[in-house]
Amino acid sequence: MSKYLISALLLLGLVSLKTGVAGSEVESPKYLVDSTVYDSSLINNSPIEHGKFIETVVTAYSSRISETDSTPFITAAGTKVRSGVVAANWLPLGTKIKIPEVFGDKVFTVEDRMHKRNNNKLDVWFPNTEEALRFGVQKTQIEIL
Repeated sequence: MSKYLISALLLLGLVSLKTGVAGSEVESPKYLVDSTVYDSSLINNSPIEHGKFIETVVTAYSSRISETDSTPFITAAGTKVRSGVVAANWLPLGTKIKIPEVFGDKVFTVEDRMHKRNNNKLDVWFPNTEEALRFGVQKTQIEIL
């Protein structure tokens, strides 16, 4: 895939995510835990129990400086990126999760963080940009283990 096509796809994805946000006040995202809805700004203080399902937006990233920081192969937890690493600002580092609708029984560990504008998302690490782009943006449930 040419670098121009990749750049265009990334730009298209960014534009589509920001559509409808400009010029309006952004409300904190909500998370559904069983039948209770929690504001994302309170999620770390909410009574989320192991085995609970939370609906969230799941995105993907790879180890490119343009997608990360100056240490693209090192997570916020100080570990090396690898399959099974996810980034989330609203879950404690070390939290184990599953994304059953997308990845079945595969277990992921929160070891990385995202830019503060993405406080409501979960980002799955992929070994290359093409795979991350193919994954795209998906709204699905995650299970806290």
